[in-house]
Amino acid sequence: VQLQASGGGLAQAGGSLRLSCAASGSIFTINAMGWYRQAPGKQRELVADITSGGRINYVDSVKGRFTISRDNAKNTVYLQMNSLKPEDTAVYYCNAQLVEYSGRYYHRDYWGQGTQVTVSS
Repeated sequence: VQLQASGGGLAQAGGSLRLSCAASGSIFTINAMGWYRQAPGKQRELVADITSGGRINYVDSVKGRFTISRDNAKNTVYLQMNSLKPEDTAVYYCNAQLVEYSGRYYHRDYWGQGTQVTVSS
């Protein structure tokens, strides 16, 4: 199983960016997908996640600004980031909690490669 993230880059404060993350491989089902971020000198934190049933969770600092969505048919999760702030600057990682099938069923946690988001003031 692989998670391929795309999007990110440089934006000005108040601007927007969109992240995408597609999961591929021997996937039986994906229970939840989400986005985490890690700023320099800080711990990785959950930004937002979404379950297969559509239940969504956001960290307080992004509520009202970021929107997570998911295309179950494409095993893809998106993060639309609006009204960006310099404090949103971080490496963003996608995550998938899934059941993999490779002869047997395995519950596993996968991470994407990380994509840099930089917001200038």
